[in-house]
Amino acid sequence: MMYIVAIAWMFVVTLMSVVEAVSTHGSILGAITTFIFYGILPLGLLLYLLGTPLRRRHLKAKEAAEQEKDAGIG
Repeated sequence: MMYIVAIAWMFVVTLMSVVEAVSTHGSILGAITTFIFYGILPLGLLLYLLGTPLRRRHLKAKEAAEQEKDAGIG
């Protein structure tokens, strides 16, 4: 579900950037900054923060698997 929202947001930001680029008052530099500051940076931060619990679960599972492996050998 999280990725659907991310894809939709990047679609909106891409359209905003295209409009900025082709507008009579817009510029290519404005389109690039719009894409970076409205799209890439906030979305990257959001995905990183929302992915933290998943990364923690994977780390704990990996550590538990290593402990089980060490306990079986010893």
